[in-house]
Amino acid sequence: MPPQHDKPIIGIAGGIGSGKSTVADMLDELGCVVARSDADARAVLHEPDVREQLLAWWGPSILTDDGAVDRRAVARIVFNDPAERRRLEGLTHPRIEARRRRQFADAPADTKAFVIDAPLLYEAGLDADCDAVIYVDASRAVRLERVRTGRDWDEAEFDRRERAQLALDEKRRRAEYVVRNEGDRDALRAAVADVLKDIIERHAAQTND
Repeated sequence: MPPQHDKPIIGIAGGIGSGKSTVADMLDELGCVVARSDADARAVLHEPDVREQLLAWWGPSILTDDGAVDRRAVARIVFNDPAERRRLEGLTHPRIEARRRRQFADAPADTKAFVIDAPLLYEAGLDADCDAVIYVDASRAVRLERVRTGRDWDEAEFDRRERAQLALDEKRRRAEYVVRNEGDRDALRAAVADVLKDIIERHAAQTND
């Protein structure tokens, strides 16, 4: 069936620390509009009614000293309790999706593609909205070192968070494209450009069928 939109929608998947946001940045530079779920989630947590609901659920321990929602405190709750995680997602995901839809609707006419950069692309079912998914691959050692230096996580925290996500082999299997990100930015940029070109061409061919 031909796509129901004139621009391809691309999802980005991969393990923690694989460099999904780096690939998203490159797609942005190549003329795509990128919806960044992490940034949207941070904004949603600051919405007054969301803050009040979280406060009602979990109490003042989830607030920083200045009264804002502490994302780390929320993460500790939801990563240890699947029921609480589902409750949070039920509150925030529709708002994040609404922000993404507005961003895509307001995109310039010359946009090459729309990109969903979401840590839980498959887990949230967002792959169903995508014409193609790019899996960003990197070894565990590389990914662990990135989160140690960039997020100040230890190995236990890294493993805990990764266990809460879909298995990497399953993410890789379900993706249409795989790009390797072990530190050679030029090679990664070339691979991303090639993948984008192929996705656009395939989308155009399907649209014209």
